[in-house]
Amino acid sequence: MKKIRSIFRLLSLFGISALAFSCAPKETSQTTGWNYNDPDNGGFEYVDYDEQETGPGLVFIEGGTFSMGLHDQDVMYDWNAIPRRVTVSSFYMDEYEIRNVDYREYLYWLQRVYVDYPEVYQKALPDTLVWREKLAYNEPYVLYYFRHPAYQDYPVVGVNWLQANDYAAWRTDRVNELIMVREGLMYMDPVGQTGEENFNTEAYLAGQYEGAVRNQIEDLNPNNDYRRVRMEDGIFLPRYRLPTEAEWEFAALGLIGNMRAPERIFDQRIFPWNGHYVRMDGKMDGTPADIGKIRANFVRGRGDYMGMAGALNDAHDIVAPVYAYWPNDYGLYNMAGNVNEWVMDVYRQLTSQDADEFRPFRGNVFKTQVRDEEGAIAEKDSLGHIQWREVTDEEAFGRYNYRTADNINYLDGDYASSIDYDKDDANKSNKTSDRMYYTGKPGTEGNWKKGYIGKIDAQSMVTNRARVYKGGSWKDRAYWLQPGARRFLDESQARDDLGFRCAMHRVGSQIQGTK
Repeated sequence: MKKIRSIFRLLSLFGISALAFSCAPKETSQTTGWNYNDPDNGGFEYVDYDEQETGPGLVFIEGGTFSMGLHDQDVMYDWNAIPRRVTVSSFYMDEYEIRNVDYREYLYWLQRVYVDYPEVYQKALPDTLVWREKLAYNEPYVLYYFRHPAYQDYPVVGVNWLQANDYAAWRTDRVNELIMVREGLMYMDPVGQTGEENFNTEAYLAGQYEGAVRNQIEDLNPNNDYRRVRMEDGIFLPRYRLPTEAEWEFAALGLIGNMRAPERIFDQRIFPWNGHYVRMDGKMDGTPADIGKIRANFVRGRGDYMGMAGALNDAHDIVAPVYAYWPNDYGLYNMAGNVNEWVMDVYRQLTSQDADEFRPFRGNVFKTQVRDEEGAIAEKDSLGHIQWREVTDEEAFGRYNYRTADNINYLDGDYASSIDYDKDDANKSNKTSDRMYYTGKPGTEGNWKKGYIGKIDAQSMVTNRARVYKGGSWKDRAYWLQPGARRFLDESQARDDLGFRCAMHRVGSQIQGTK
C-alpha cells in the first residue's frame, strides 16, 4: 500500500500529463530484477520521462547537418566564414529578440531582491548612451528608447555580452522557480526572496536553498521520509543561454522549409528566405498585398533608412518591434535585420576550419563547482549563487579529450599553433602555455612569447574577449543579413544595433513529440 501511495504521490507532484510523464512507470529493473519505486526493494526511483517541456518564449529547432558559412560572394574578403558541413543537435531558441520590457522586468527583479547590493542593479543597466553620434541628433533615443512604453516591444540594445549571459542565468532561475510553484513544491513568496535567499536552481540542487519550500517529495528510500527534487526527476529545465554561432546560423537559415524529399534540400539560401531578393515576390507565401514589401529592417541604400514619405519601405526609422516582418520556416522573427545578435563564441577568423564537425563552438573554459575540504559544495555567495572555478591542469592530467581548462586558443592562438613554435625550445623554456592573443586578464602579459608579439603593449583587436555577433541590423546593408556573415566585438562593449535572444539545450530525443 505504501508503494502505491508513494508512486501516486511522486507522479502527482510532478504534474503528470501527456506532456511530461506516462502513467505507468516501469516496475522492474531489466538488469537486476529488483523492483523500481519500491521501498521494500530499497526504493530506487525510475521516472518514465516522456520529453522536455518547452520553456516560455522558446521555439523547438530540429537539428541536423548543414553547410555552415557564406554562400554568396565574400565582398569583404575576410575569408572568415568558409563553407563547411557540420551537424547541430536539436535545441530551443527564442521566437524573437529580448525586448525592452523583458529586460526591464529583469532590472525590476534585481532592484527588488538585491536591496542591499545596489551595484548588482547598476551593473546590469543597459548603456543608453550607445545612441549618441558625434554628428547626429539622437538624444531622444537616449532618453526614451529603453523606458518609454512606446518601445516596450522593441529589442533591447546597449547590452554587452556579459550582461546578456547574466540575464540568461536569471531567466533560468525564474522559470524553474515558477515550475516548482506550479508543481506544488514551493510557495509563491516574492517578499521572502531577498538577497541570498532568492531561489537559485543550482543552490537548491546543492541543498542550500530553504526559502519558500512547500511540500517535499515522499522519499521511497526506506531510511528517509522526504527528499528534495533531484535532477533525475526531470522537473527542472536546462539553462537558458546564448546560442552558439552554429546554432544561431542553422536556425536563421531555416532550411527545414526547403526539404522536398527525405534528406533532399534542393535550394540553398543566402538569407533566411529563398531567393536573392530582399523584397517579397510572387513566389513567397505572402498575400498579393505583401508583394514588393521589404522582408527585413536594414539600410536599403546610402542615406535610406526607411524610404520616402507616403511610401515608407519598412516604416521603421531605427529598430522595429520584435514580431515585425515575416518569421522564417522555424517560426523565428527577425533573424535578418532589426538588430544584430550576440552568440556564445569567441571570434577567430578560421574557426570554421578548426572547430569540430559536431556542435562546433570556440570558447570552452571548463569549470567545476568550488568545494570545501570535505568535498562538499562550498557555501553559496552573498547573492545566493553557487561558486565555480576553472579546472586545474592537475585535475585534467591524464585526460585524452582536454588537458587544460581554457581552450579558447586551441589550434588558433596558442603558441604551439603559431609559425614561431619550436617544440624543443618550448619544452626547455616551458612556453607551451604562451598565447599569441592577449587575454585581457591581469598578469597575463608575461605569457607572451618575446619576439612574436614584439612588445608588451602591442595587442590585436582579436582577443579572447572578442565575441561573435550575427544577423545584420537596421543600420546595415543587405550583405550582413546573410546568416553566414560574422563580425565581432569586445564582450564588455555594446551598440545601438546589437541585442540578443536566448537558447536552451534539448535533452533526449532530437525529434519533438517522440521519446
